[in-house]
Parts: sequence; structure tokens; C-alpha cells
Amino acid sequence: MTIKNALKSLFTPPSGASAASGADDPCVLLQDEAELDAAVASRDKLMVLFYASWCPFSQAFLGTCRKHASGGAFDYARIVVDDDHPLTEKYAIEVYPTVLFFAKGQLVRRLDGVYHRGLSRDQLEDFARLCAAK
Repeated sequence: MTIKNALKSLFTPPSGASAASGADDPCVLLQDEAELDAAVASRDKLMVLFYASWCPFSQAFLGTCRKHASGGAFDYARIVVDDDHPLTEKYAIEVYPTVLFFAKGQLVRRLDGVYHRGLSRDQLEDFARLCAAK
């Protein structure tokens, strides 16, 4: 078993175990590129968290993102980009987690995670303040 697969098994909840991904989640889970494109096109301002299910930094940041999303300043979405997902190439995502901000259908800003550190609540709050000015 590789390290990546071991981490994936630790951080991936069993089927049906994640109630937080339901309709009351302020950070909507998108399934694929088509859903992402539709979400970006249908919202004036959208923050999108790109993360990996096997990445401990992504898992630690997910709660922070959900909490921030519940504040209601923007619409928030998230998408799991495991195993060479095509969106990682499209948006040049090299570190998990990464947050992209879209305004009126266009990518405006990005907040890339830091290798072996991920992202913090303070970084997200600073990023959101910059995006609010757009």
C-alpha cells in the first residue's frame, strides 16, 4: 500500500457516513467539471475549494472553509480532485488545498496552499477580503 492510498483510506469516510455533505452544507460539493462550470456561470461571486480526500492539509482546511462559508459573504463550493483530475491541469493546481475565486464567470484570484502546510483560517479571511473588493 502506498502512502497516498494509506492516507486516502484514513481520510475518506465510509459510504453514507458524511452528513456534512448534505443540502445544509454551506460549501456545496460539486461532482465534476460540468457542475463546476454551471456553478461558475450561475453566480456573481463564487469561491471554490479544490482539495484531495487523501490530503491531511485538505481535510484540516475543509472545516475552516465550511465555517467561513456559513458567513454568507459569497457562495462557496468544493470539489474533490483526486488522482490526476482534469481540473488540476485546467486550473494549474499543484498544491492541496487551493481556493479559486470566480466573479461573473471569470477566474479572478487564487489562493494556493503551501507545501506541507496547507492553508490557514487567516489566509482564507485575508483572501476573502481581497475578493470582496472585486
